[in-house]
Amino acid sequence: MNFADNPITNRQSFIKMVNTLRQQLITGDETFANTNLSDFLEALSRYAEDIQGYYDNTSQPVNADEPGWQLFADLLKGASMYE
Repeated sequence: MNFADNPITNRQSFIKMVNTLRQQLITGDETFANTNLSDFLEALSRYAEDIQGYYDNTSQPVNADEPGWQLFADLLKGASMYE
């Protein structure tokens, strides 16, 4: 699943994205770097702190302080690879 081509606009698309991340973890996809819960949660916390910078640097008009399905998805995707 190419996440960039599939915006997360509702609960169902979020569920599909989470299932895709799970499959990446299970199959050992090398893009999923944080493979244990402790590392993943640490990365999730750090990425949540930095995500507004990501949006700003990629010229995305997103306010990370306004929650939504896409923000939740971006946080999980980022935490899977953030170091």
